[in-house]
Amino acid sequence: MVVLLAVGFIDYMKPSAGRLRHGDLRYIIPLFIGVRRTVGRLLRCGSCPGRWGLPDLSKTLEKRNTIMMRSHYCGQLNESLDGQEITLCGWVHRRRDHGGVIFLDIRDREGLAQVVFDPDRAETFAKADRVRSEYVVKITGKVRLRPAGAVNPNMASGAIEVLGYELEVLNEAETPPFPLNEYSDVGEETRLRYRFIDLRRPEMAEKLKLRSRITSSIRRYLDDNGFLDVETPILTRATPEGARDYLVPSRTHAGSFFALPQSPQLFKQLLMVAGFDRYYQIAKCFRDEDLRADRQPEFTQIDIETSFLDEKDIMGITETMVRNLFKEVLDVEFGELPHMTLAEAMRRFGSDKPDLRIPLELVDVEDQLKDVEFKVFAGPANDPKCRVTALRVPGGASMPRKQIDDYTKFVGIYGAKGLAYIKVNERAAGVEGLQSPIVKNIPLDNINVILDRVGAVDGDIVFFGADKAKIVSEALGALRIKLGHDLNLFTCEWAPLWVVDFPMFEENDDGSLTAMHHPFTAPSCSPEELEANPAAALSRAYDMVLNGTELGGGSIRIHDKAMQQTVFRVLGISEEEQEEKFGFLLDALKYGAPPHGGLAFGLDRLVMLMTGAQSIREVIAFPKTQSAACVMTQAPGIVDNKSLRELHIRLREQPKAE
Repeated sequence: MVVLLAVGFIDYMKPSAGRLRHGDLRYIIPLFIGVRRTVGRLLRCGSCPGRWGLPDLSKTLEKRNTIMMRSHYCGQLNESLDGQEITLCGWVHRRRDHGGVIFLDIRDREGLAQVVFDPDRAETFAKADRVRSEYVVKITGKVRLRPAGAVNPNMASGAIEVLGYELEVLNEAETPPFPLNEYSDVGEETRLRYRFIDLRRPEMAEKLKLRSRITSSIRRYLDDNGFLDVETPILTRATPEGARDYLVPSRTHAGSFFALPQSPQLFKQLLMVAGFDRYYQIAKCFRDEDLRADRQPEFTQIDIETSFLDEKDIMGITETMVRNLFKEVLDVEFGELPHMTLAEAMRRFGSDKPDLRIPLELVDVEDQLKDVEFKVFAGPANDPKCRVTALRVPGGASMPRKQIDDYTKFVGIYGAKGLAYIKVNERAAGVEGLQSPIVKNIPLDNINVILDRVGAVDGDIVFFGADKAKIVSEALGALRIKLGHDLNLFTCEWAPLWVVDFPMFEENDDGSLTAMHHPFTAPSCSPEELEANPAAALSRAYDMVLNGTELGGGSIRIHDKAMQQTVFRVLGISEEEQEEKFGFLLDALKYGAPPHGGLAFGLDRLVMLMTGAQSIREVIAFPKTQSAACVMTQAPGIVDNKSLRELHIRLREQPKAE
């Protein structure tokens, strides 16, 4: 397109002598560059409904002879094309024979179009009679308005149909392993084995199209704000980032291994040292860890790093990016995101990623239970490492015992030994108005203080947790979410926030410390203060949370060598190990590293939330299973002995089963 525009402009300049004088290219070339950028932008966001729309392929066909087989996508057809001859290419979604007239619903990535074949064109009609679902076809015909009463409001092209003139079968198809036109709930393994067919389903295609729109919007925003797209290595060395590395054996360096990056963390910091003060990358990352609904062994990050900005500036830039994204793609407007400290989030919601759509909150009540004879409560209430908390559920007094038992089993997943409760039937009746096995063990005055504190009224139920602080927070925090879903307690559709003031370190079971984020996060104190009391140190880290899901996390990084070495010492990393694993980073920090920081968003999680999918596997073209395998390609696979020898690898003999 750019070439055609350029040629057209030069042709325009030729007839007038003197119009294209010596030196005029100084003005023409910048014009071409500007046209190229504009056209590129239009094409990048071409699939954005309500913005630029897809390019009209018919206009391209009119201007020059082309090898393009179609003139339009099915989803582009509308009333404005009434009477025009068009060509479609796609798959037969559905075939119907109605009284001697054959209807074919043709499907492509943009939607469906209804094509009608009548017996007047005998040869074409006979071809239409032979086609079946999922045949690949090329159809030429004329667009016409549907008769009154036959309009389909569920189709983008539902106001029109195509009278078929010509039909060419480009490829036949066997019967798919599951139907696409009336999708049934087949098992996930079957869907993933035939993922190329599963992705034909319109609902799956829509998810991938939305993913493309999301990445296009993010790229536009970052490009417009001076960020440079820089690629970083996939083959690197192992660094401690919280999960196991995927290792790649080296053929040329016997006994040595590359690691696939868990993130581009160190490389993007080195780019800051190099002077590229605004970097981004939509980067593939790899972690060999146990999988859940929102985890994959390979995933995609929107990776961002900046220099000479503090946390307020970085959070402001990325918040604006997310707000623009939701407005552009979903027409959803966020206000300014609230900030919440980690301590407050854990206290009120039992989670470092609270779902603020659910109005339920945890309330600490250990002060009212320290002196009771009931040891289940008194023990944790007097232990500083424990927590006793209450969770009020409005209208929950009608909850049957079986449901309470189910919730008791649920919190047991998180280590809770039980789930005490009080049903508030009639507060004015005193103990008689309360239904619970525990009320006899707690003085009424204390119970009333607790009920007042949680705001309990007649018809409510109050659940209690008493155990180690971590167990109570996780168990009651998860119960809060489950209750919100089960009882449909949501107060809004979207609830984003920032969580800040994370500790620098967390304690392992053996008393040692590990970095809460990663060891390159800057603390909020001096090196001396950090070394003197590392457990109390806060980091300059921040997480963006949406609907109980962490969208992204980041921090201000350490840019001073002495501070970085202090953090390594606190983590028990010796000087020899520092030099071996991070010598290149320490070298970089002593050669004028600027203050810098950044953030990384999980693209898969973001798309999952924006599409309403239940798992990130639904928004990844070719995902792995829960066991980190690809059932479609049968990966991982066995490697022959010759390849292993070249890699200096010998497999241990597996004992034969007797």
